[in-house]
Amino acid sequence: MSSGENNSSGRMNSITRRLQAAYARQTAGRILLSTALLFVMSCAGWLLLQEYRVFGQIRWNTDRSFFTERTLGGKVTEIFYRIVYQGVTPEETAEIAVGKAFTIICVIFAALLILRLIWMLLISVPRYSTRVRKILEPLNELALKADELSRLEFGEDKYHLLEDAIANLDADESSRLSLGDSDLLGIEAAINNLLTRIREANRQQARFVNDASHELRTPLAVIGGYADMLERWGKNDEKILNESISAIQTETARMNHLVEQLLFLARGDSGRTRLTKEDTKLADLMREAYEESVMIDEKHVYRFREDGEPSAYVDAGLLKQAVRILIDNAAKYTKEGDEIILSCGTEDGHPYLQVQDCGIGMAESDARHMFERFYRADKARSFEGTGLGLSIAKWIVDKHQGHFEVLSRQDIGTRIRIVL
Repeated sequence: MSSGENNSSGRMNSITRRLQAAYARQTAGRILLSTALLFVMSCAGWLLLQEYRVFGQIRWNTDRSFFTERTLGGKVTEIFYRIVYQGVTPEETAEIAVGKAFTIICVIFAALLILRLIWMLLISVPRYSTRVRKILEPLNELALKADELSRLEFGEDKYHLLEDAIANLDADESSRLSLGDSDLLGIEAAINNLLTRIREANRQQARFVNDASHELRTPLAVIGGYADMLERWGKNDEKILNESISAIQTETARMNHLVEQLLFLARGDSGRTRLTKEDTKLADLMREAYEESVMIDEKHVYRFREDGEPSAYVDAGLLKQAVRILIDNAAKYTKEGDEIILSCGTEDGHPYLQVQDCGIGMAESDARHMFERFYRADKARSFEGTGLGLSIAKWIVDKHQGHFEVLSRQDIGTRIRIVL
């Protein structure tokens, strides 16, 4: 073992011993205090019990005292508990010998104190030490790494080697940094991991821009086509005029919705969307979504079920937005007149919100990609949509440290559960 490892291990042992001693002192103090309190309560309870045994009752207007019986040499031979009931004629008095009983109680509590201290020393303190060592272990490893780096001979030639390797790195997707120096293996691995993440981020960004451009191109082409039609024939043909205006309004609304979704995801990715969390009753949130769905969608039958009174610390507005996305999707892919069931509850200690439909369902291969941006299954392409709704819902749920549970069967339906 190197001197650095010995020093680090010695420092960790020293910290562990200090924490162990502090814990032992605090625990011993609590044991002494609680044992003393139990001793006093036991003695007082025993004295009241003796009083009740003698008089058949316990009065508050009573003179209670202790006195001792001694030999001529001053040695205590017995301790007595004197009780004088005042306010009655004649006065009722009793003297109860308590010395032997007090001795027995003292022995019992002394034994109890010793057993508790032994348990502390043999079981509680070692357990605490083990926990402390586990907590300090990552810090110890960090200290060892820092010590190793401080002793690493990182001369000017290694700087030049690293600089030349980075300067000559190919921009190709598959190229990786290779230094061929055992002292620089850690730096080499870190740079290669960074390159992998940067390339993946660039691929995602390029795919996002391409998909967004494709989605925006369609409504723009439709608007341009109808604008040309208006210019050629719509000025004098009322039918073409009305058709063109209606189509332009529809495509404008669709493009506006798409842009809003893109902006939401862009703000989320850049960290500009802030969550305002508070304790929320999920049944109330889900009931609001249910009542809104019944009001705005008369083509489907909505049911609401709640299991208990689940609550969670969430941003109610954003979480309701995620639920609305699930409900809108369920309505989109479910035939008119069929049921959509909304529910909430708690399972395995985790609250959940759930939307279940009996629509077209998804194949397993499509379910794996359903939360990707702009992804749309082949069967879903005949339905209107942008392919961004579930991506937004996933972003919201991820920010709440939750996850989705999806169960879907083609031509049977889909059940999506948000678990918090």
